Amino acid sequence: MRHTRHVNSGHTLSDLERRALDAVDPDGVLDDLRELVKIPSVGGTTGEHDAQQWCADRLAALGHRVDHWRIDVRELAEQDGFPGQEAERDTAYGCVGVRGDGPEPALVFCGHTDVVPPGDLDRWPDRDPYALRVQDGIAAGRGTCDMKGGLAAVFGALQALRTAGIELARPVAVHTVVGEEDGGLGAFATLRRGHRGAACVLAEPSSGTIVAANGGSLTFRLEIAGQSTHGSTRYRGVNALDKLTHLLPALRALESRRNADPDPLVAHLEVPYPLSIGMARVGDWASTVPDLAIAEGRYGVRIGESIEDAKAEFTAAIAEACAADPWLAEHPVQVSWPGGIFASGRLPEGHRLLPETQDAVVAAGAPRPVALGAPYGTDLRLYSAAGIPTLQYGPGDIRYAHAHDEHVAIAELEQAARTYALLAIRRCGIA
Repeated sequence: MRHTRHVNSGHTLSDLERRALDAVDPDGVLDDLRELVKIPSVGGTTGEHDAQQWCADRLAALGHRVDHWRIDVRELAEQDGFPGQEAERDTAYGCVGVRGDGPEPALVFCGHTDVVPPGDLDRWPDRDPYALRVQDGIAAGRGTCDMKGGLAAVFGALQALRTAGIELARPVAVHTVVGEEDGGLGAFATLRRGHRGAACVLAEPSSGTIVAANGGSLTFRLEIAGQSTHGSTRYRGVNALDKLTHLLPALRALESRRNADPDPLVAHLEVPYPLSIGMARVGDWASTVPDLAIAEGRYGVRIGESIEDAKAEFTAAIAEACAADPWLAEHPVQVSWPGGIFASGRLPEGHRLLPETQDAVVAAGAPRPVALGAPYGTDLRLYSAAGIPTLQYGPGDIRYAHAHDEHVAIAELEQAARTYALLAIRRCGIA
């Protein structure tokens, strides 16, 4: 019969915990990060498959029982709650590793292996985004911050437990997922497959804080009709670009209203729920008055707000703006919602995972992090919606995610690995 020995859950360390922390190997974490960054796992490419295979092999080497399966994306897309995707995929792969015996993991670590495209290669040293560059305490390259650094820290924590010979009383699980950057289909598929846990920590970059809530976001598309004519007789036509500009004050007023009384977790942000147009396409000939303008943008979803309510408020604001313009009143703007669906999500108020994580951070050697909310969506909302209390704590500063100077501090990688090792011990117990 197995007995769970008492494990310290505060700021001080037990002898077993010290042994685990002493076993954290920063060079090993960098080695894993180097291998992960080397894989160009841009969303929608076969690199996603390669990264998931690497994680499956790594978890197996760490002594985990591994579930590595093919995801039929077309079939998945037919299921209720599918979060959408912006990259084109027919196939994806899931990967879950579980260490320890028991019906349900006491703790899940989750991280995504997909990265965004590198952009202009001339902005990268040697035109190579996928070579890890280590200098002056910094590890740089595509995905180092968002979020292969976090995954490498998770693997480093698990390796430390293995090196220290620590067996857990309850299972710990690792979920590596794809498609997070454009909707979250990997996490959705993993949860639909039945993988669960008592609590989850996302290893996403958290800029030295703990992210306990996310605002959501939607991609909107506006199709604005005009009436074409020759540019020399522009007064005979209706310029669709002019009608697009008519909508801009209404969109800014909508953003202002939605940010008037934000949730306290995001009140520190200048704009907790941003609304912006990122793309606009107008016209096809310089001397023709354009008869169509298409604008696409990002619309922030408030914490605790349903997707349906968020969409309804947006479409009502567009309808009101159209009613105030004679042309648009007769030719109303068409609103649609392409791409991923990022609902909001939050850790339940008062859940012990928050102080447990804060205590582990301090015991691992860093200042006590504050709990804040973030204005961007992550897989947190999918785990939360599945009833799994989830927060985000990981190495890296979100300002450098998706950037040409993407990087993570090596000290943060080590700190995260130490924190994860302590959390695994404290939540799972010692066999």
